[in-house]
Amino acid sequence: MDTLNLNSITQNAKSQSEISPALAVELLKKGNERFVKNNFISRDYQSQIQQTSKGQYPFAAIVSCIDSRIPTEIVFDQGIGDIFNARIAGNFVNEDILGSLEFACKLAGSKVIVVMGHTSCGAVKGACDHAKLGNLTQMLDKIAPAVQAIKTADGEDRSSKNIDFVNKVSKKNVELTIENIKKSSPVLKEMLDDGDIKIIGAMYDVASGEVSFYN
Repeated sequence: MDTLNLNSITQNAKSQSEISPALAVELLKKGNERFVKNNFISRDYQSQIQQTSKGQYPFAAIVSCIDSRIPTEIVFDQGIGDIFNARIAGNFVNEDILGSLEFACKLAGSKVIVVMGHTSCGAVKGACDHAKLGNLTQMLDKIAPAVQAIKTADGEDRSSKNIDFVNKVSKKNVELTIENIKKSSPVLKEMLDDGDIKIIGAMYDVASGEVSFYN
């Protein structure tokens, strides 16, 4: 089925069933290309509200940061009913988010999980600086393993002032989150092993709007 046509329609049971995990990734890539070029598909949102009122058939689930600069449907040029969103500062997963992803894929038919970090991430900066503030403290502890995993030269700045270091931590955090999904959700791991879904990482560049995908 034509990729553009799949992006143009409101997803339904038939169209969702025709989307493979690989095609789901391609749809997101093409959508981001349109976003970067400011060449959005024209959508009738009122019509999409009506079409999705009795059911939803999203083809993708995206775990991304709460950052206000990354409205996920917009940066992937998707419409109402196209993608599930799990947004949390630092784009990590816990039991609740894992359960949500299991619902998205096993019960609602999504074909790909994208864990998407971004450049200049405030949560990652806080983790690099060992910030302490109320409930934020324990939340940033979830990102600490990514901070610790990045090796630096003796004397190199490991704080939020070193944006290259911050961005390396952001990418590592995505990789560790994917590992955590596979380890902590037998449901999703089985679907992955059976080829029913893909689980991939991505980084959003807040300066350009481009999304880079990686396995």
